[in-house]
This record gives sequence, structure tokens and C-alpha cells, in this order.
Amino acid sequence: MTGYIYLGVAIIGELIGTNLLKVSAGFTHWLPTLGTLIAYGVCFYFLSLSIKTVPLNLAYASWAGLGLILTTVISIFLWHEPLNAIGIIGLVLIVAGVILLDGFGTA
Repeated sequence: MTGYIYLGVAIIGELIGTNLLKVSAGFTHWLPTLGTLIAYGVCFYFLSLSIKTVPLNLAYASWAGLGLILTTVISIFLWHEPLNAIGIIGLVLIVAGVILLDGFGTA
């Protein structure tokens, strides 16, 4: 169970790091840049802890897939970035892939 908690922390770290990456404006603002580096450090540290007990394929698919989906949602509401029908289809396919991997890929 703690592996999944670590995975959750890794996903949160990725979300924070990715959004701070945008705020850093190409690493030209030093505080968001420092925050980005710290957040990604925390992210990868906890991802490494999670894969001790969570299968690597499931952990990575969940980390990448949920990170992408949540980053997209944040980008729509926080950064007012558009999302078109093709993007929605892509997100649905990512969710389906993570669900399939979780349900059938680790057997």
C-alpha cells in the first residue's frame, strides 16, 4: 500500500514541477526554476520508492498517464490553454491504456 502512496506523491511532485516549469519561463526566473528542480527531485525519488513494491509497468503508466491528464486539466483551468476534440480522444485513450494495464497487464 505504501508503494501507491509513494506513487501518489511522485505524481503530485510531477504536477508541481511541470507547472513551475511553465512559470520559470525557460529557467529565466530563479525561484520557480529552483522549485522545479526540487519538485522533480522529490518526484523521481518517490517514483523510485514506489517501484520497489508496485510493478514498474503499472507505476510508470500510472505516473505518466495520470500526470499527463491532471496536467492537462490544470493547464485548462489555471493557464487557460485550449483543448480540442482530438486532445480529448487522446486523453480517453491514455485512461483506457492505464486501466487495461492495471486490470490485465500485471497478471
